[in-house]
Amino acid sequence: MDSSFALLLPLLCCLFLGTPLPAAALSSCGGPCRSLNDCQGQLICISGKCNDDPDVGTHICGRSGGSGGGCGQSGSLVCDGVSYPTYTCSPPVTGATQALLTNNDFSEGGDGGAPSECDGQYHSNAERVVALSTGWYNGGSRCNKMIRITAQNGRSTTARVVDECDSANGCDAEHAGQPPCRNNIVDASDAVWNALGLSISEGVVPVTWTMA
Repeated sequence: MDSSFALLLPLLCCLFLGTPLPAAALSSCGGPCRSLNDCQGQLICISGKCNDDPDVGTHICGRSGGSGGGCGQSGSLVCDGVSYPTYTCSPPVTGATQALLTNNDFSEGGDGGAPSECDGQYHSNAERVVALSTGWYNGGSRCNKMIRITAQNGRSTTARVVDECDSANGCDAEHAGQPPCRNNIVDASDAVWNALGLSISEGVVPVTWTMA
């Protein structure tokens, strides 16, 4: 019996070594991956890590409370020697979604570079318009829709979504050399800042927003 087992042992070793990992080894949020088949459930492989699918709009990884304000980092870009996180998702939209208000010049020659994605047009600084981080922009599903922004001073205003504040790409000519946006940005025109009674010199101001 011992001799029979000894004869079988090499065969068993070869069999186990040649057997692929079981399905139970699928990666969860932030786990390593090479293809869609390496990730659990509705997660997809982005930059070698399993993450939420921005096309489906899942927030499975966001619920885990990972980095990036309730949305896992998908990668990074190095611009002028500085590493910036990239995101393909944003925190879940609620009745009072927390965000950071930044300022953008949507006119020709302004900060935005190219015309707005939603309508292919430039916009005057007198218009109440905004760009939303990639996850909130959601592939353009919020294009030309109105949102309501509320500042901590109690003032609020509405603004129209005309562009994406790209959280996944940047540091190139298409993005006017700017690094990727954070995943929780409402990038607003001068008119929005003025309507909220905020000073543009503050640079970045916490606000909340919701669909109007």
